[in-house]
Amino acid sequence: MEYLHTMVRISDIDASLDFYCGALGMEEISRYENEKGRFTLIFLAAPGDSDRARTSKSPMIELTYNWDPEAYDGGRNFGHMAFRVDDIYATCERLQAAGVTINRPPRDGHMAFVRSPDNISIELLQRGDALPAREPWASMENTGTW
Repeated sequence: MEYLHTMVRISDIDASLDFYCGALGMEEISRYENEKGRFTLIFLAAPGDSDRARTSKSPMIELTYNWDPEAYDGGRNFGHMAFRVDDIYATCERLQAAGVTINRPPRDGHMAFVRSPDNISIELLQRGDALPAREPWASMENTGTW
């Protein structure tokens, strides 16, 4: 068995790419539009996985955009996606500067949660040992749910 991708339905391509690529830093690997089925598939990979993803040797995220509007509620019941990052604080600062709400701040120097425009929970985990606690993160309250 080989893990290939996680599919997430999206309601706005531009907002989703702004979040996943612009804020999180993922890279678009490929895009497929199906006029008969009226949908667009966009495959993304984390920057460190993009070369392997182009040869189908790394898991990806598949964003699925259905051309006919649908309501996608209950995003929380999806669970979450997780990404390992080199510096949890720098990552959260970059996301916050891009307008992303940090739902669960990295108070412990190890873990944070944010949400995509379609309410998909994204877990961010510090690579290696947790970083020493520091402000403003150490005393920051949760915002919403994750």
